[in-house]
Amino acid sequence: MEQRLKDSIGIEQFPQGNKPLSPQAMASIRSLIVNPHTSDPTLSSVLETLTRSLQIGGDLLYLHHTLKLLTDLASHHPNLSASILDLLRSSSLLSSRSPGLATEFVSAMASISSSVIEVDEASFVSLCFGPSVSARMWLLRNAEMFGVRRSVLLALLLGFTRDPYPYVRKAALDGLVNLCESGDFEDRDVIEGCCCRAVELLQDTEDCVRSAAVRAVRVWGKMLVAYIEESNKIDYSDAIFIQICSMVRDMNVEVRLQAFDALGKIGPVSEGILLQTLSKKVLGITKEKKSSSYCPMEWLEIPASNAAGIIVHGLEDEFYEVRMSACYSLRTLTVFSAKFAGEALNLLMDMLNDDSRSVRLQALETMHQMATCDHLKVEETHMHTFLGTLFDNNAFIRSVARKILKIVKLPKLKLFKQCIDSLLENLETYPQDEVDIFSVLFYTGQNHGNFTVQIIMEVSEEIEPVFGGKLSLDSPRVAAFLVLAISAPLSQEKIANCIPPSIFSYAATLLGRISHALSDVMNKDTLLVYLSKCSQSSDFSLTDFEREGLSLPALKLLTLREWSTSHAVCQQRELDELKEFVNIIFGKVNDLWLLVQSGFTTEALKTLRACREEVATFPKESPGSAGVLAFTQQYIGVMKLLTEVWQHLVPTRKIKSYGMGNLEIILEKLDRRLRDMRSRFIGLSIEEELQILDLTVVACLLRLSKAEFCCYHGTLKRLSSTISHVEFLYKKGSLDPYNFLTEVKKSLHEIGTYIGGGPCKPFVIRRLLNSFSPKQFSLCGSPRYANTELEVSGNDSENPLPFISGLPACIPLEITLHNILNENRLWLRITLSEELTQFVFLDLNLTGGGNDVRKFTFMAPCYLTPNVASFTLRVCIGMECLFDDIHLAKGSGGPKHELTYISPEKEVYLSMRLKTE
Repeated sequence: MEQRLKDSIGIEQFPQGNKPLSPQAMASIRSLIVNPHTSDPTLSSVLETLTRSLQIGGDLLYLHHTLKLLTDLASHHPNLSASILDLLRSSSLLSSRSPGLATEFVSAMASISSSVIEVDEASFVSLCFGPSVSARMWLLRNAEMFGVRRSVLLALLLGFTRDPYPYVRKAALDGLVNLCESGDFEDRDVIEGCCCRAVELLQDTEDCVRSAAVRAVRVWGKMLVAYIEESNKIDYSDAIFIQICSMVRDMNVEVRLQAFDALGKIGPVSEGILLQTLSKKVLGITKEKKSSSYCPMEWLEIPASNAAGIIVHGLEDEFYEVRMSACYSLRTLTVFSAKFAGEALNLLMDMLNDDSRSVRLQALETMHQMATCDHLKVEETHMHTFLGTLFDNNAFIRSVARKILKIVKLPKLKLFKQCIDSLLENLETYPQDEVDIFSVLFYTGQNHGNFTVQIIMEVSEEIEPVFGGKLSLDSPRVAAFLVLAISAPLSQEKIANCIPPSIFSYAATLLGRISHALSDVMNKDTLLVYLSKCSQSSDFSLTDFEREGLSLPALKLLTLREWSTSHAVCQQRELDELKEFVNIIFGKVNDLWLLVQSGFTTEALKTLRACREEVATFPKESPGSAGVLAFTQQYIGVMKLLTEVWQHLVPTRKIKSYGMGNLEIILEKLDRRLRDMRSRFIGLSIEEELQILDLTVVACLLRLSKAEFCCYHGTLKRLSSTISHVEFLYKKGSLDPYNFLTEVKKSLHEIGTYIGGGPCKPFVIRRLLNSFSPKQFSLCGSPRYANTELEVSGNDSENPLPFISGLPACIPLEITLHNILNENRLWLRITLSEELTQFVFLDLNLTGGGNDVRKFTFMAPCYLTPNVASFTLRVCIGMECLFDDIHLAKGSGGPKHELTYISPEKEVYLSMRLKTE
């Protein structure tokens, strides 16, 4: 096959000729490149052929395809990367008069090289000033990939912040942010100049520019504060803070989100300014003052009253995302002032009644941070609202509320009793949370030793044995009091009275139950020794505990510096806790399948909907949490669709029966969800991938079980391909085969015949389906979720893009890719109607950037221009499912496999009438 392709290309003779390669020859070369079994001599010949093709030249399209083949060759065969990079560096086309072609060469070099690309500075600047706007934006966004001096790059970026195109100004601001974060600048005038320009752009007319300007003010402002003498640092920090406060009332949601994010990262701010953010009325400390009084710089002149009530404004915003961001900014700001934290607590308590669970959860997370820094002072008026969160329907919210109780210090016995009573009632309402509640009781008792002793003395009759000498240890309330009691001796307070030694003897009878709850405090053996010592002596204390050589982790309150250094550890802990909750959800969902097989699908669907609602409230701020939650939501969605299909297959129950049309729609949704799970998640383990493939096999069997469908052979082919891939993964992971899949493979020959409009042995398929049971699995890693954002700046029904009927239209698309790999094949789908659809391929090698986040502008050509005055297009991005062996029967130029769509559909408005001033 390899030799046949070489002969068809004429690869041996081409280097001596001057004839450009034909499209067919280029296609054959690509086949040789992507084939992992192509020999090294053939690959060397391919490189020589492409080198000669590049030297011969041709039109721009021909050179574009040649460059694409060279980048593919370097990507699939890294041993040739150095040679290809040298070829591109030495090519005369790099200094081409065509800015687009030269930019494409630079982009190809960047995609191949793993280090900085050395490019002549004059050439780089010349390309940036070229007529191509998209090339200019790409160069500005990827400027740090080239060996351009920082001074040159800084001047270039500052200059382009005045570009007439808003997205070029945004790219320049983003470049300034990256430049600031990549290293220190020693020239204060330069820092002031960058910060000043960013402040000016806060008043830009374009939303995207103002949003980028807020980020630039934050990073350059922090650097400016770092270079100011110590005595004036807080004044300059206040000035930058007030500048960002002015953007909190912006009309654009994204700008407001960026503003609150920046407020939480700006650094220390004076207490007076912080207090002003909580009051819409201008306070005496800021009245008649301007930020210029804090630092003598004209460009920072703005009334300090601009900070008035901005936190209140954010917490009252109509969009829950902004309210969440305002709560999140308070996490940092409350660290700087105990007085500010105390007044902010009143607002946070109101947020615990917010309609959005996500906002309530974020408010609790902020309160937990305040407690960690010893700035949470709970008053009697707060207790009812706060303790109400212990009874929230969401388990994650209940858990965070209990985390706060572990470390909060209550000033009065009355408040302590309210807390204990609520925890006991919480235990009765949610017995499944016993381990967490016992842990809270222990920490709370340890922090309030004297209060604990008083409570135990009052309830001692409940704990003591009843008539006949029997303990009522089966009572959760008694067990809770025992946990509370055994914490008192470990308190750092000076205890006036002691817990009776008999209490510790009673607690020893619940050793296993209590040690499980206190596993983060002491192990089972340590707990047994501790209870034994306390039961023998009434004055055993924390000092005696440590003297015995036993260890007890202390809950210490963090300083600001300690909090900053432990932030990454806290984030990882939050992610681990999230995965624990998610794995509980997985177990609950999989256990529902027995209900489904028994015909109780309505009850199963209700539970699945409740699980989805619960997962939707989990926080997404921790790195990696977004992918975990997206995977969980998709998995629950697949199980829900499987349950709905199953309703059609269980005639013995009085349930809703779907018509054939509706059932086909559900099966299509199921196939699409499964394609999404296989395509859009990066970093799945073999076990997680096998779980998805098991569900894919079930979906195929469900399709095959319905004789009315005309896609029998295609579904059978997909089933066979899936089972082959499953076998490969089992061998790769050295895992034991799943019995269900083994049975399906054995039965393939029985269900592989389609006779008389239906499967020859439908009972075989039914038997296989009845034998299926989802495997229990745990999410071990943190899968990344591939998705995209698509925007057409400034385009709406009142501001349409111009077009001329019969000629291609150009659509400027702002595209942001998240977790998209270079191997992925993305297509832009442009739809005018159901019958008129156009596909445009997105070449990822030309986008630059890393695999995590890439932002670029793409000028999409549209050939669907009807002879009308105006029309609307629908645009979205799809990813080709390369794992699917079934090819689409589409015309040339479109995707060859099924697409999974990774962006919402965006409407684009076009009109023949140009906008006039």
